Amino acid sequence: MELMRQRAYRRLAWLPVGLLAISAAVALRPGAGAQDQAAAPPPAPAVTVAHPLAEIVPRFDEYTGRFAPVQRVEVRPRVSGAVEKIHFTDGQIVKAGDLLFTIDQRPYQIEVDSARAEVARMQAQTAMLSKDAARGETLVGGGTITRRDMDQRRGGSDSARAQLMGAEAALRNAELNLEWTQVRAPISGRVSDRRIDVGNLVQAGSTLLTTIVTLDPIHFEFDVSESDYLHYARTGTGRQKSGKTPTSVRLADETDWKRAGAIDFLDNQLNAHSGTIRARAVLENKDLFLTPGAFGRVRVNGGEFPGLLAPDASIASDQTNKIVLVVTPDHKVAAKPVTLGPLYKGLRVVLSGLDANDLVIIAGLANPMVRPGVTVSPTEGVIAPLAH
Repeated sequence: MELMRQRAYRRLAWLPVGLLAISAAVALRPGAGAQDQAAAPPPAPAVTVAHPLAEIVPRFDEYTGRFAPVQRVEVRPRVSGAVEKIHFTDGQIVKAGDLLFTIDQRPYQIEVDSARAEVARMQAQTAMLSKDAARGETLVGGGTITRRDMDQRRGGSDSARAQLMGAEAALRNAELNLEWTQVRAPISGRVSDRRIDVGNLVQAGSTLLTTIVTLDPIHFEFDVSESDYLHYARTGTGRQKSGKTPTSVRLADETDWKRAGAIDFLDNQLNAHSGTIRARAVLENKDLFLTPGAFGRVRVNGGEFPGLLAPDASIASDQTNKIVLVVTPDHKVAAKPVTLGPLYKGLRVVLSGLDANDLVIIAGLANPMVRPGVTVSPTEGVIAPLAH
C-alpha cells in the first residue's frame, strides 16, 4: 500500500499548481458537475391604475377671431375749401357733434349774404305785386280795368311768390354749406390721426380727413366650421330666451374667460372655399380697453355630452397621436390612441379612443420599464376631480 501511494504522488507531481487548485475547488463545490441555474428575472414594475371618470361634460367650442368696431366712419368734407383749423388731438375720444375741422368760411358766408339779399328783394317785389292784385280786384268790379289785366296782375303776384320761395331755398342751401364748413364728429368713439394739415385744400366728398370707430359696445368676429354650425342649428343649444347664444372672450395674454357677450349675427351663407360661416358676438367695453383689430379667443356654449375624464399626466404622445397607456386583464401594458377635448374639473376630456372599463395608468409612468407589451404589477386607485 505504501508503494502505491508513492507512485500516485509521483504521477500528480508534474501537474501545474493552478490546475490542481481548480480541481480541488470543483471537488469541494456542493453539487459539482450540475448545470448552473438561470438568473432570476427582475420584478414587474409597479403602477397605479384607475377607471376613467364618467361625467356629463359641458361642450364649449373655441374659435379665434378679431375685435371689430360696431361703427366705423370715414370723415370727409361736404364742401370744398382750405382747412383753417383742426380741433382735436390724434387718437382722442370724441363725442357725436364735436368740432373736428374748420374750412375757410368766407366764400360761403358771401353766398349766404347774397342769398339773403335776393330773398329780401323778392319779398319786396312779392309784396308790391300782391298789392297790385288786391287793387285790381276793386278796379275790375268798376269796369276801370279789364278782366285780362286782372289776370295778369294775379299771375305776376303768384310768380313773385314762387320766386320768393326759390330765393328762400337758395338761402337755406347757402346756410347749409356754411354750416358744413365746420366738420363735426358724426358718431362717438376714438378718432384716428389727421390725414391733412391746416392750409390743405380739400374736395367735397372725396378728401379723407380722418376716421372714427366706436368702442362701446364692440364686436368680435370669427368663423364657425360647417359641422359646428350644423350642431347648433339642429340642437339650438346654448340659446337664451332672447334667441342669442352667450359667449365669453379672452385676449391673447389672458387665461380666464371673463369677458361676457352674446352672438348677435350669423351670416346668410357658408363660404364655399373655407367651409365656414361668419359669426359675430357683441361685448360691452365700458373701460374702452378692447381695441378693434386685436386678436382673441371666443368660447361658445354648445350644450352637454357624456364624456370620460383622465389626468393630463396620464396622456402621452407618440410620433403622430396622443395615447393613453392602459393595463389589460393579463397585466400587460397597451397603448390606446385617443382624441382629446378641453380641461374640465382639472381633468382632460377624452372624446374618443377610451372605454369606461379601461384601467388607465395614472402613476408609475416615469419608470422607463413601463411601455407597451411589458407586464406590470398594478395597484387600483381612483381618478377624482381636481377643481370645479
